[in-house]
Amino acid sequence: MKIALFGYGKMGKMIEQVALTRGHDIVAKIDIDTTEIDFSNIDVAIDFSMPDAAFGNITSCIENKIPIISGTTGWLHDYDKVLGTCKEYDGAFIYASNFSLGVNVFFELNAYLGRMMKDLNQYQVSMEEIHHTQKLDAPSGTAITLAEGIIGNTNYQGWKLEESTSENEIRITSKREGTVPGTHTVEYDSGVDSIAIKHTAHNREGFAFGAVIAAEWLQDKTGVFTMKDVLGL
Repeated sequence: MKIALFGYGKMGKMIEQVALTRGHDIVAKIDIDTTEIDFSNIDVAIDFSMPDAAFGNITSCIENKIPIISGTTGWLHDYDKVLGTCKEYDGAFIYASNFSLGVNVFFELNAYLGRMMKDLNQYQVSMEEIHHTQKLDAPSGTAITLAEGIIGNTNYQGWKLEESTSENEIRITSKREGTVPGTHTVEYDSGVDSIAIKHTAHNREGFAFGAVIAAEWLQDKTGVFTMKDVLGL
């Protein structure tokens, strides 16, 4: 495949390495200083840019018939607009808060655990996420996806960051430490015991590998998909 990278920071460079080892070509590296893009030479685009650039990157690709996946967080207030554009132009799009294959299995485990805990009211759920100090958004998109998975399968009605919460809210604690790629823990705590599930990323390669897998899967498709579709979960 001929891949365009929107955003050429640490993730973009890692995606480039993974894509090259899988026999793909990187035909464009679009960053903040890019003024012109030749869409005619692109098979698929991968967006790991900035929140204020992601919406424009995604819509430009869809309007130019380029399948695009995005792992950029912080722009989802415009997500419905992207869905409309995708429908209008018969585009192909995948958004994921985290493209790691292991994390997406973790999402399903989290939802399954939520269903089992739904009527066990003696347990209060909370969540902790730890990332490197350069991560701008808090809580992480992955933490929000985990919270939504719990809310969709239990009686919890929302989440709060760092604040003390009522019994029907999920407390999320965000920490920024060193170069941590990403650690997420979901814990159900009662007066007699605790149940916890945890995912720890050892490096960024898992995120990059999943993004390339998703791009390979999306090529030649139309519609809006998720990593559940990619992995058949």
